[in-house]
Amino acid sequence: MTAAAIENPSDLRALAEQSHAWPFEEARKIVARLKKRPKDEVIFETGYGPSGLPHIGTFGEVARTTMVRHAFRVLTGDKIKTRLIAFSDDMDGLRKVPDNIPNKELVAQHLNQPLTKVPDPFGTHASFADHNNARLRAFLDQFGFDYEFLSSTACYTSGRFDDALLKVLAHFEKVMAIMLPSLREERAQSYSPFLPLSPRTGAVLQVPVIAHDANAGTITYEDPDTTERVTTLVTGGRCKLQWKPDWAMRWIALGVDYEMAGKDLIDSVKLSGEICRALGGMPPEGFNYELFLDENGQKISKSKGNGLTIEEWLRYASPESLSLFMYREPKAAKRLYFDVIPRHVDEYQQFLEAYERQAPRERLANPVWHIHGGTPPQADNPVTFAMLLSLVTASNAENAETLWGFIGRYRPGVTRDTHPHLAKLVDYAIHYFRDFVLPAKKFRDPSAAERAALIDLRDALSQLPADASAPAIQDVVYEVGRREPFLDHKKKAKDGKPGVSLDWFNMLYQVLLGQEKGPRFGSFVAAYGIQNTIDMIDGALARSG
Repeated sequence: MTAAAIENPSDLRALAEQSHAWPFEEARKIVARLKKRPKDEVIFETGYGPSGLPHIGTFGEVARTTMVRHAFRVLTGDKIKTRLIAFSDDMDGLRKVPDNIPNKELVAQHLNQPLTKVPDPFGTHASFADHNNARLRAFLDQFGFDYEFLSSTACYTSGRFDDALLKVLAHFEKVMAIMLPSLREERAQSYSPFLPLSPRTGAVLQVPVIAHDANAGTITYEDPDTTERVTTLVTGGRCKLQWKPDWAMRWIALGVDYEMAGKDLIDSVKLSGEICRALGGMPPEGFNYELFLDENGQKISKSKGNGLTIEEWLRYASPESLSLFMYREPKAAKRLYFDVIPRHVDEYQQFLEAYERQAPRERLANPVWHIHGGTPPQADNPVTFAMLLSLVTASNAENAETLWGFIGRYRPGVTRDTHPHLAKLVDYAIHYFRDFVLPAKKFRDPSAAERAALIDLRDALSQLPADASAPAIQDVVYEVGRREPFLDHKKKAKDGKPGVSLDWFNMLYQVLLGQEKGPRFGSFVAAYGIQNTIDMIDGALARSG
């Protein structure tokens, strides 16, 4: 089968059925599900709790679910309609004030109110939930996701959930029997799956249910402030459910077939699944992904605001690099901090370049196939992000024009106009340098042996023509480094001589640029300029005395 044959839907489907890429493995679960319970439309869902600002983990769930949805469409020849629902739990009561918002005092006055009733501390929307929902939607729209946004408040108050709520009320004892063993004794004594909204204050009340009447569709509780007994309908937005019963109810009401969740929700998924079955439904397919961790190894939290925001990643790198981060190893815990960005920018480009050379079967295992919905763009990036960062670092470039001067020397004919994607990378590199590289820039002094090697490198570079190629420069760098303490006797060069360890190249970047690592040094010198590199070596030698 040729590379072009992947365009044939039947060939593509055959390859997809055998692919070990995780989106296809997940999609095959849904195909198997439909054999048990056929239906005309498959519903994918992602959930968002707007008690804090959206973070990258929120985006990741939508991105990953979108990949599974596309894989399912390929496996079924796109013959079954699909929808992706991005659901916001915006009727939840505000339990605490997030750390990363302004006007905390204003928000603190509305604890226990539904998030759609809490004032927007940013002053731009009708409520805090509306503000956070808008930020999430704007970002998902920016990425071009195909989704349907649903608000919990809208679903409860419009009556969309009424039938499912009455079903929960009819199975009240079964739901309680599932939930109570999972609760602490003190919590179990006051637990109810229904949370009434106070007709006096509008607060979401966590109170015991004294009585329930499935025929009348009501519950009775005691007002915690007045001790008055109150009977209310569970429909029409007068009540909401505790979140585990709510999750199960939502799966039934919306007909959800697939939803993934974080590893911290494994027990919750099991309990919600039991409730779903007790209500006569079938829990959705899905898997538990590992959590994102901040620079200290702590779980990322919306209310704490630790880790990276969506906007921060996009200040320093492309959307595609973020999608690559989300695609890779979803069941492995990963640090989500600024230092992971450069690697993902360049590895995205490497996967894109590899795609053109791959056979159809290999393409379906390439992350870019899933990131771009089966049609990745052509690779066209002649300079790596690591190279750009090193050039900015070496020159302390404060503007893009300086960088473009180096790029023009290294890749003649390459300009902003010919390579607009590279133009974006240049801007990303300058932002990243200013915010992270420059503040942490720390040169180390060379040892006596390293100093001698640097002098020899300077002399060797001075013998090269100004337009020497990157491979020719790299050969010189290798030859100078082929000495103690940089020899690697476990490696052999093509000519049979001992290899050169990474310590040699790491030393060059640490002493000359004040950074731990960098791109291929010969390529860097070709772009930065031989004389500029010689001057940089002289500066390092003078600096270290």
